[in-house]
Amino acid sequence: MTKFRPAAFVACALVAACAQQPTQPTAGEAPPAKSKAKPQPKVVVAKPAPRKPPLPARELTEDILFKIMLAEVAVQRGQPHVAVSAYLELARETRDPRVAQRATEIAWNARFFAAAIEAASIWLQADQESARARQVIAALLVNQAQLTDALPHLEKWVAADKANIGASFLQISSLLGRHKDKKAVSELMQKLAKPYPEVPEARLAVAQAAWNAGELDFSLAEARAALSLRPDWEIAALFQAQVLQRRSNSEALAYLADYLKRYPQAKDARLNYARLLVNEKDYTEARKQFEVLVTDFPQNPDVTMAVALLAMQANDYDAAETQLKRALEINYKDPDAVHLYLGQLNEERKRFDEALKWYGSVGPGDQYIRAQARYAGVLAKQGRLADARKHLQQVSPQDNQQRVQLTQAEATLLREAMAYQEAFDLLGRALDKLPDHPDLLYDQAMAAEKVNRLDVLEGNLRKLIKLRPDHAHAYNALGYTLADRNERLAEARELIETALKLAPEDPFIMDSMGWVLFRLGQNKEGLNYLQRAYALRPDPEIAAHLGEVLWVAGERAQAQKIWSEVLKEHPRNELLQNTIKRFIQASHPVAQ
Repeated sequence: MTKFRPAAFVACALVAACAQQPTQPTAGEAPPAKSKAKPQPKVVVAKPAPRKPPLPARELTEDILFKIMLAEVAVQRGQPHVAVSAYLELARETRDPRVAQRATEIAWNARFFAAAIEAASIWLQADQESARARQVIAALLVNQAQLTDALPHLEKWVAADKANIGASFLQISSLLGRHKDKKAVSELMQKLAKPYPEVPEARLAVAQAAWNAGELDFSLAEARAALSLRPDWEIAALFQAQVLQRRSNSEALAYLADYLKRYPQAKDARLNYARLLVNEKDYTEARKQFEVLVTDFPQNPDVTMAVALLAMQANDYDAAETQLKRALEINYKDPDAVHLYLGQLNEERKRFDEALKWYGSVGPGDQYIRAQARYAGVLAKQGRLADARKHLQQVSPQDNQQRVQLTQAEATLLREAMAYQEAFDLLGRALDKLPDHPDLLYDQAMAAEKVNRLDVLEGNLRKLIKLRPDHAHAYNALGYTLADRNERLAEARELIETALKLAPEDPFIMDSMGWVLFRLGQNKEGLNYLQRAYALRPDPEIAAHLGEVLWVAGERAQAQKIWSEVLKEHPRNELLQNTIKRFIQASHPVAQ
């Protein structure tokens, strides 16, 4: 008989081998059912120096060997319930940290979280100095919303490596950032960081948790505390600018300008400063920042690409084209993305033949389907709708997702040509083949509204909500449709409130909330949401709603000003045009 030692314990070899092999069913066996649960969060954990865990003086019996073989064969055959049960029994019996680790991995991968937590507990009991075991059990407890139980493990995680306390806080902040109870996370992070007031990463982690919980003043104070401890820390400076931006863009701009005076080589801070300037339409100052960036980082393709995209956003097409071509010269990592943007740039300038050339140069890969859709869009702009549809139909999709994207692109061409019934029918045929595809359900629901098929709209969106209960825009679309038609307003508000909880910063959902409140007669509250939405996204439909509420409130000059500004950018928007016609008499036309 042999002892449990690395040379003789075959589980170690099995673990190493099986960890590299995908789980597949054997011939003639049905594959395991796919879980509809969300993918498990990825946890970044520290990689401690190699060490030998303490091993039990336990004989490797035939029974133990048989159970190991049984468990690994079950993994190979896609039978996680058998594998987890066998390995968990082994972990309980042997108290071997390697067996417990393998049991933890298999249980977590199979989403058997209770078993994973038990196995991880055995692993940590068997090897109390294992940083990885401590981190994994903390991550599992957080994943299962057991924050109180996770706290002592997180405290020991931080205390275990005094030389890397800051890194530990950044890892924990990333882990906790995915948790839904933001208030509880903020309280936990404050407790965790309390013994480390002089660690800048601890203060920033508290600031980030407070931000996620909506505690903006406290978040700002902690961000400033982190920067006082480490004034040149660009990550903390960017976070402080983000918090200030929530209060006003001018505060964020002033802060970044001051920071760049002190740290002129802070690349990311300057990029964010330039981005804010573009958002504020201060193009003159933005161009100055572009020039500094390309001068200071002439061989950095990421900087060159970022400057090109900001220049496009500022409608500085000459500068954008120069920088995009420069990005190709200095070997930007994704040349097809550059080709795509060059196509878009030329499309914006109505240089359609040049745009087609660039779109046509995009090869197979991540950008290919998008480029083909844009190529077809240019053909349609040239009055060649039939050619555009034929082009899309001739593209060979590699999978169902690409097939759906091509269908969506063709439906978009039809909607833009006001061929609403054809778009509705096209999406319906696609749904016959893929009846549960979320994108097709949503797009056909939007097309159904145009052909007055509200039964299909509501049916699709309710099915989508059932399939994807976290799909914010499904709730929003149904709620907005009801509000816009002045029907079932209480239900509409409830749907939009759910959407807003799922995506609180989405300007279109804010617009819907403002609109339903207006329909309910709560004009002041509605106006607040609409103004916030318009500040984030001056979209023509948001402008139409905001202008209407302002008009009703007696702010007619302000309403006309907003309509005039947006109409210049979107002269063909139906909702905006119709809203203006309803409120503006022919003798007082809005400038077009």
